[in-house]
Amino acid sequence: MPVIYNQDIDDHTILAVWKIQEGEEELLSGLQLKQHELDFLTTLSQGKRLLQWLSTRFLLRTMLNTSEYIDCRMDEHGKPYLANSPYSISLSHSYDYAAVMIGKEKGVGVDIELIKPKIQRVQQKFLNPAELAQPNVKNNTEALYACWCIKEAVYKWYGKKGLEFRKHIHIQPFDLKDKGSATVLVDLPTGMQKVSVCYFNTIAGYMLGYVVA
Repeated sequence: MPVIYNQDIDDHTILAVWKIQEGEEELLSGLQLKQHELDFLTTLSQGKRLLQWLSTRFLLRTMLNTSEYIDCRMDEHGKPYLANSPYSISLSHSYDYAAVMIGKEKGVGVDIELIKPKIQRVQQKFLNPAELAQPNVKNNTEALYACWCIKEAVYKWYGKKGLEFRKHIHIQPFDLKDKGSATVLVDLPTGMQKVSVCYFNTIAGYMLGYVVA
């Protein structure tokens, strides 16, 4: 399994990214899936989407370093979690890459995306006017993907429906770097919360964002 990135974010949090090179049979042979999971797999189209689902579970098993069954479920908001486990998790995939983040003491969120110019056509759908007014953001493809991954990571970290990218997640001005971070104000039902979100190019052509809070 080609893990291309494996990093301890802190003493209780780990992030890994790997390239999906295995086929369906090889991935299935390394997992212990129960009938409800096998039934779910039949709803996925054969091809990349199926491999992406399997790959995140395969990477999760590898990171937890266990041969035991991993009971990974989705809550009512669609957020993945491990039943009967103290760990919080976040899963993401894009084309040929999968990312998994595991945390023990805090919540986590991760998003990986293939960088494509077409994001410029939808920038106003996920960025508010103040964010678009930042000089290094508007019409800058890499900056737009950094912003998207930052907001998606925050959305996954919060894990509840109703959080809107433009309305509730506010990225403060930041300098675009190959590896950097941004301060984000999140308008939650409990009040405004400030979090720091990191982003970087994991490999050429991909952007990743993650948060621990």
